[in-house]
Amino acid sequence: MELEPIYPFEPTSSYNVPEGEEWVSQIKWDGVRVLTYFDGEVVKLFNRKLNERTSIFPELTNIKSYTEAKSFILDGEVIALDKNGKPSFHEVMRRDGIRRLDRVSHVMKSVPIYYMIFDIVFFNGDWINNEPLKKRLEILSKIIKQNDQVQLVPTQSDGKALYEVCKQHDLEGIVAKNLNSQYILNGKTPDWQKIKNYKDVIAVIGAVTYRSNIVNSILIGLYDEQEQLWFIGHVGTGKLTVKEWGDLTKVVESIRIDTKPFINQPERVKEVQWLKPLLTVKVQFIDWPEGHSLRQPSIQAFVNQDPKTCKLKQ
Repeated sequence: MELEPIYPFEPTSSYNVPEGEEWVSQIKWDGVRVLTYFDGEVVKLFNRKLNERTSIFPELTNIKSYTEAKSFILDGEVIALDKNGKPSFHEVMRRDGIRRLDRVSHVMKSVPIYYMIFDIVFFNGDWINNEPLKKRLEILSKIIKQNDQVQLVPTQSDGKALYEVCKQHDLEGIVAKNLNSQYILNGKTPDWQKIKNYKDVIAVIGAVTYRSNIVNSILIGLYDEQEQLWFIGHVGTGKLTVKEWGDLTKVVESIRIDTKPFINQPERVKEVQWLKPLLTVKVQFIDWPEGHSLRQPSIQAFVNQDPKTCKLKQ
């Protein structure tokens, strides 16, 4: 029986950690969501948008190294670490963003990845998504043998304490989950709540500036419900390498335009090159005051997302 990929259950955003005996919390890893499908014969990996990642993360297909289950759908996060040993979205996108499969074996050596498993949806021929989270976690703990590359995400009963740990170590945040919750396919309810330590957004690049003929900053925006692109910030710092700035310079050459793509007027438009709004990027920021642009934005990584889905209300 071939397992069809599913849209995973998503958490809602919250600013407060829920309390009560029915709540547990887990670290929110700054990685990419990946579900592993094993029908008893074939292993496949898909991301949250149902794009296959089996060839991108081949080291995760050796399922016999961590379980003897006959069939399953596992839900988790693929992460990569920076030089300080912290989860880095920029690093994991060096793997997830590979488009030429002949480069995978080379990048595997320079960017090792880890699979952080936090749920199971299908097990030994049966859908268990309607079982309470507590039971699903019990099944996971029995069938997964952790190793250096595959880990179970620890669960904590004190969400506030876990959130404080995230702040101390500058991690992305936590996800609080109701132990009685079902796993709703293609669903989103307050039974799972993400509480972020810092804020980020996936936005559209609408313009760039240059220094010595190399792109050195980007102007980003988000679409409203009328599909108008609103400028939200000017970003010149982040985790991009010199090579990545150079690669961006080459890419934007083919999408230069003469007219402003934003509906509003950006700040500091001197010597700006307008672009067709085709490229998307994940940006971290400190705050977003109403009526103003992002405060202290920082580029994390380029992402492959439909620009029209980059909305003001994310």
